Order: sequence, then structure tokens, then C-alpha cells
Amino acid sequence: MRIISVLGCALLLAGCTFKGVPDPALSARDAEYMALVPEAEFDPHFARYEIADPTREAPGTIVVETKERQLYLVLPNGRAMRYGVSVGDEAYGWTGTARIDRKAEWPAWNPPAEMIKRWPHVHAMQGGPMNPLGARALYLSDRGRDTLYRIHGTNEPEKIGQAVSSGCIRMRNIDVVDLYNRVPVGATVIVR
Repeated sequence: MRIISVLGCALLLAGCTFKGVPDPALSARDAEYMALVPEAEFDPHFARYEIADPTREAPGTIVVETKERQLYLVLPNGRAMRYGVSVGDEAYGWTGTARIDRKAEWPAWNPPAEMIKRWPHVHAMQGGPMNPLGARALYLSDRGRDTLYRIHGTNEPEKIGQAVSSGCIRMRNIDVVDLYNRVPVGATVIVR
């Protein structure tokens, strides 16, 4: 009976249209800093997978489906990388099309004036494990103007899958490193 159960599971898994993706290589600094971010329970629904592309966008495009709490990087041959994300709180979410204007590793955080007005306790921080931008940031622009929105890591991995940010797209640090390594400056980002 046990053999039949194991074979049944194997057949079910063989039919899946997704596959897990190995973690990217990390620098010594990445490994040191990431070890300082508290571990969090993680819902496998928000894990990084290669899947059949559901977006119908051109390869190299990033699509954020805010209602699904998923980010897709469109790959060639009808495939996509899928990552779980946190999105903007309903009052601060945004949709539209932008481009990656620049990329940074362990970026400094300079909260905009509107955020400081809402939350006077926030302040600028140098990059590092306790910085809210996490391991990487992809800065989004619209026709050359900074949107003030980012795709970035987080020091709160337990919030992946929630609508909690001030509009930015948050990813687990290991996932944002993977995405950062795969996309160039100039890539199109669609948030819907």
C-alpha cells in the first residue's frame, strides 16, 4: 500500500507545470547580512518557481499581479519565474508601467517626505540587514522620472503575501537577489 501511495505522489508531481529553482550564489556580505534577518514561517505558495508564462508579455518583462501577490519575470519559450511578493496597502498601492532606472545592492533608504509625515519615527538608513529595502532594490521610473516606487528586499519576510507596504513591491531577500541577477536596467515593469 505504501508503494502505491509513493508512486501516486510521484505521478502527481510529474504532472506539475512548475519547478523549484535553486537559490542564487551569494557573496560573503550577502550571506552574512541575510543570516541576521530573522527567519519567518514561509507559505510555499509564495516560493520562487519556474512556471508556464501566464502573462503573455514579452520576455524580459516583469509583471506584478497585486491581487495574486505574485511577481512574474517573463522568460523565453513560454516560461516565467514566479516570486511571492508583498504589495502596497490599499491606500498606497499603485498600478501602471515603468522601467528599471537603476539597481543597487544593500541600498540606503531615504524615505520620502510623505512617508515621514505619516510616520515620524522613520528615518534614513544605510544599507544593511535591518534596512527595510533589504538586499537589493530596483528603482522604477516613468519616462525618466523617479516614481518613488521600488521592487526591493525586506527585513520583514513574514509579510510576504500581504498588502502592507507604502506602494513598493517587497520580496524575500533571496528572491530579490535572484531577480536582480536576471534583469537589466531598462527592463519594463507592469504593475496591475
